[in-house]
Amino acid sequence: MKDNFSTQAGQYAKFRPSYPKEMIEYIVSQVNNRELALDVATGNGQVAALLSGYFAKVFANDISQKQLDNAAKKENITYSVSSAEKTEFDYNSFDLITVAQAIHWFDFDAFYKEVYRILKPDGVFAVMGYGLLYTNAEADKILRYFYEDITGPYWDPERRYLDENYTTIPFPFKEQEVPQFVNEFTWEFEQLTGYLETWSAVQHYIKEHNTNPVDIIRDELKEVWGKGDRKVYFPLLLRVGQLK
Repeated sequence: MKDNFSTQAGQYAKFRPSYPKEMIEYIVSQVNNRELALDVATGNGQVAALLSGYFAKVFANDISQKQLDNAAKKENITYSVSSAEKTEFDYNSFDLITVAQAIHWFDFDAFYKEVYRILKPDGVFAVMGYGLLYTNAEADKILRYFYEDITGPYWDPERRYLDENYTTIPFPFKEQEVPQFVNEFTWEFEQLTGYLETWSAVQHYIKEHNTNPVDIIRDELKEVWGKGDRKVYFPLLLRVGQLK
């Protein structure tokens, strides 16, 4: 798995959008027992923190210690540094395993082998994510240009799985139909640009050019942002299944 986020771990924790309560409640409602949950590639721990309100114990891992240093702290969450594909957990340990906005970076075959090893026979596996945000029409035009033309060449190839709404990732589970969810926020301009700066493509651009590509659109985006209602929407991605 690539580590594209350690360098901006603080910003990641501050500016990345969370997941709505109703989506987490839906996932949890599919689980028979609520003893142990695992959030893989937990990043800033936002999903682990949400799950901690439902499960007796939550484990969460990530390859980035810097991410974990900025992760949400709860008494019943245990964080550890490890890859998604190889953990030290026992066989048949977890009632629920989640992955949020990260599975596209994994070695699918190795990871799914690990899921089959550590998930309980009646456990649930859930993949979450979110697509490209949308807002008012004028800002959307600028953001689409930023996404496709300015940062487009700097996205890793794995980004396409998100553009395809996770419908093209391998999913070797008994899959169930799920509701559609959308996340809505009211953001100040600094929240919007802070989020853009967490993009891996932005960080790749900065490494190559030593300049921040957000500066290219900052003034124009700020002008149209001030005219709108500051609403931001994220189409949410969700796939849920059990072991075959």
